[in-house]
Amino acid sequence: MTQTTTNQAESPQATARFTVPAKHPMVTVLGSGDSLLRVIERAFPGADIHVRGNEISATGEAGEVALIQRLFDEMMLVLRTGQPMSEDAVERSIAMLREQESGSGAVQETPAEVLTQNILSNRGRTIRPKTLNQKRYVDAIDKHTVVFGIGPAGTGKTYLAMAKAVQALQAKQVNRIILTRPAVEAGERLGFLPGTLYEKIDPYLRPLYDALHDMLDPDSIPRLMAAGTIEVAPLAYMRGRTLNDAFIILDEAQNTSPEQMKMFLTRLGFDSKIVVTGDVTQIDLPGGTKSGLRQVREILQGVEDVHFSELTSTDVVRHKLVGRIVDAYDRYDDSHGTSNGAAPAGSGSDGHKRTGSGAGPSNGKR
Repeated sequence: MTQTTTNQAESPQATARFTVPAKHPMVTVLGSGDSLLRVIERAFPGADIHVRGNEISATGEAGEVALIQRLFDEMMLVLRTGQPMSEDAVERSIAMLREQESGSGAVQETPAEVLTQNILSNRGRTIRPKTLNQKRYVDAIDKHTVVFGIGPAGTGKTYLAMAKAVQALQAKQVNRIILTRPAVEAGERLGFLPGTLYEKIDPYLRPLYDALHDMLDPDSIPRLMAAGTIEVAPLAYMRGRTLNDAFIILDEAQNTSPEQMKMFLTRLGFDSKIVVTGDVTQIDLPGGTKSGLRQVREILQGVEDVHFSELTSTDVVRHKLVGRIVDAYDRYDDSHGTSNGAAPAGSGSDGHKRTGSGAGPSNGKR
């Protein structure tokens, strides 16, 4: 456990000292080549941080030093679980602590609580939330029957939902997992593609298969699909069914019409759970078609046992540049008065004219 002493004078300057237990090599706290220490120094440029042996000292403005002290305490709590700290984890921990310090009262969870919540482990790899909003999203899935995860690409909304689905299946909370997506181009263009129907819709469902391979033994997936324990199908296949004892995920829900969204939500059966994920800024519906995901919030907001989780660019867990790209597009849309609704007929979701088969499906994990 980190031992800390704080020495504050009458001036606003303060000094804090942290002793790292001998069982934790300093490289786990400071990072390879002091990479974690450099992240902390960049985040607290006004503080003077020194390392001598297994003792770390920080001197500077009292409020900043107190934050640094809390940061090292949180890092030690994470390291005690055997989980390593990364540069990204340190940056996110600092952001969470600063948000708590702002006094908004909205942040109750500590960085250690967020970073050590394990959802699923497979082949030595553990899936866990990496941001506060992701943790709240995962907690909402536990607490509510219907959850909407809305946010930009790369925020983990689909990936975490699938991890919760696999966890529920392994714990025998449900008997099957159903993963579905709307195939937006299906109405006009699938008929021109070669192959069987399944071969035609495969590109739309491929990201779901890819995520499954991260979470389950790949050899078991064909057997589970053949037995109906896992079903991956386009949204049109849901019509007329009642889905009992199932964990059901609707991905890319921004590309559903209001009628499709209502049809899907009313498939809910006994002892089932639904998670709907989507990004209202990437709507690929033809002109004039309203997104069911945009409309459903107006209809279901406040309905008991239905929860809406918002994820933002700060929750992007891909390359750091992805978050900045999302923010840049949002600023552009705001300054140009661009709508996030359906693009004009004959154009893509970015409003540019397209020819041929249109935009391909996203292959990223959401």
